[in-house]
Amino acid sequence: MRREIALPMLLVAAVFGLIILLTGCSQKEQVIEDLKPVEIKEYQGENLSSIDDFYMNAIAGTQYIDIDQYRLRVMGLVEKPLEYAYDEVINGYQNYEKVVTLNCVEGWSVKILWEGFMLRDLVADSNPLAEVTTIILKAYDGYSTSFPIEYIMDNDILVAYRMNGIDLPPARGFPFQLVAESKWGYKWIKWVTSIELSDKGYYGYWESRGYSNNGNLDEYYFDPTFDMTLP
Repeated sequence: MRREIALPMLLVAAVFGLIILLTGCSQKEQVIEDLKPVEIKEYQGENLSSIDDFYMNAIAGTQYIDIDQYRLRVMGLVEKPLEYAYDEVINGYQNYEKVVTLNCVEGWSVKILWEGFMLRDLVADSNPLAEVTTIILKAYDGYSTSFPIEYIMDNDILVAYRMNGIDLPPARGFPFQLVAESKWGYKWIKWVTSIELSDKGYYGYWESRGYSNNGNLDEYYFDPTFDMTLP
């Protein structure tokens, strides 16, 4: 009698063990897919625009940067030139969040929660020389713009790597976009690769084509004194 009972029990145990073994193997072989990050649509009771509300404005289309090869450089009239990989920047500097509206000269605007580091912190670490008057930013696609050093050092100007809680997509300037608050959208340079400190004035891509060099929102964006006949 005991042998007759023991045999079915052994068979049940063997089958149960096989099920567990197969199930375990099946679970290990499952591929975990990354879900699309969720965009924040409201911040501290304030409704935000979507990252899809932007119009595409770029001189050479969307830039796709190999982040493993990317370097952000600070150069020019500095005592200590700097060069950082992407992770070194976002992990090496204090990060901040701020809701800022981008206003384009084409007539549209977007209100976004930006996350990034203060440009003045990066500039300060390079030990600027006393004669510096201008900070020039250049982009991966050849775009450029500039600001008086006082604008950068006296204001909370972010270099953003995240918007509405998600990393910048390539179309929005990954890895870094300047949040040039109080300035027209053409001053919000995307795909930033270098920051140069100079003692001379500088006209960037649009500024050399007649747009105001200061880019202040409370002023007309086109410079009426600009001489279009100049080379």
